[in-house]
Amino acid sequence: MKTLLDLRGKNAVVTGGSRGVGRATALMLADAGASVGIGYRSREQEALETVKELEARGVKSWAQVGDLGDPAHARELFLRADREFDGLDIFVGNAGIWPPDDIPFAEMSEEHWRRTMRENLDSVFYTTREAIRRMRDDGRIVLVSSTAGQRGEAFHGDYAATKGGIISLVKGLCVELGSRGITVNCVAPGWVDTEMAHPVLKGGRKEAISRSIPLGRIPPPEDIAGPIVFLCSRLARHVTGEILNVNGGSVLVG
Repeated sequence: MKTLLDLRGKNAVVTGGSRGVGRATALMLADAGASVGIGYRSREQEALETVKELEARGVKSWAQVGDLGDPAHARELFLRADREFDGLDIFVGNAGIWPPDDIPFAEMSEEHWRRTMRENLDSVFYTTREAIRRMRDDGRIVLVSSTAGQRGEAFHGDYAATKGGIISLVKGLCVELGSRGITVNCVAPGWVDTEMAHPVLKGGRKEAISRSIPLGRIPPPEDIAGPIVFLCSRLARHVTGEILNVNGGSVLVG
């Protein structure tokens, strides 16, 4: 019997899918029955291990290497999807970086700014454009933003700007694509216990940050993946243009 989270027969592409939130999302989509292709930048072993776990769930899976800030590589990811799948139903744009060093905006180099724009915003443009070109009607697009995209982040103005840009993109695309039944939404995590955050979560900082979150905890990647999969399901078929905060209430406090 079909459940509301049944994604059997659906094909998904997840960027940044070899680790962290992307990996957790890919596995959860497969648990719901979707076939999943993942994009990754350099960690081939982790990507292959993720594919193995996906296939163990009885779904078709593959991994494609590439720097998604390069339009040619973004296109290669979706040409691979064309070869592997009979159509595209779900796109989760998760790939990106968070430079951990605090940099006052007046001291930020052009090189630093351009790198963050390329990794976090250009890559979303290139991949989302490719996804839209081949997505079937009634498809699902979920882009990963951040609390920083809503309230800013001092000393990380580059990162906040890219995540705010993603939110604005979602709000425009949902109108463009609504006539095709394609929903476009955004998930906005706060702190997540992933490798990207580990340099900052060392020592007592993890406990201090946890205390600053209303729910009092830094979540694992699976806590972000669940809401993403919800937005990809029939349960969310009338939800579009939304920012789903998945941050324990941290967006509401200073």
